[in-house]
Amino acid sequence: MQELEKKLGYTFQNKALLEQALTHSSFTSDIHRNYERLEFLGDRILGVTVAEMLEKAFPDEPEGSLAQRFVRLVCKNAVAEVMRKLGVAHFIIAGAKDARHSPGVLCDVGEAIIAAIYMDSGLMETAQDFVRRNWEELIDTRSHPHKDYKTFLQEKSAHLNLPAPVYEVVGRDGPAHEPVFVMRVSLGGKHYAEGTGPNKKQAAQAAAAKMLEELGITDV
Repeated sequence: MQELEKKLGYTFQNKALLEQALTHSSFTSDIHRNYERLEFLGDRILGVTVAEMLEKAFPDEPEGSLAQRFVRLVCKNAVAEVMRKLGVAHFIIAGAKDARHSPGVLCDVGEAIIAAIYMDSGLMETAQDFVRRNWEELIDTRSHPHKDYKTFLQEKSAHLNLPAPVYEVVGRDGPAHEPVFVMRVSLGGKHYAEGTGPNKKQAAQAAAAKMLEELGITDV
């Protein structure tokens, strides 16, 4: 744990929190011992922090461009990349060893670690500092604006002879002044992906980006 703490740049007072953040559900289904609940919280902290970083880094860009940058920085592959650089995979506790190198698991663990830092320190700023340190270099290397994800998915679907994407709102969470929408996109009832955002437009963009990722399409 000391070796990992050095990589993370944070020393835990409660080591059990770090262990929980590293524990996959294949090792234990106990929600108080695996990372699933921490992942839920960490995802929200990551999103708020990255949004703030982008707002400050690109003060003259419209909301649409910021939304596209945001999706690229909080997607599964981006979080997994950060965790790989930190060498986190070696420390993941899982029943199946192959799970340690899965981008999805690495992403989940990364979000759980963010939440664990917040809960251990009791300070949102400490968790956000961790995000800022590790996502700062991605702002320039990954977050350039791309074509509208919904439009791109529409074009790719036609090219692959798949039905046109269909979007629907499947959930809404959070207070009225700060809602989180969950949007699902489907292709012919065979392919499904979900995305979240502070409004339906951004949630749909996130869902389209997720669908492209699930289809293995990266040339956006």
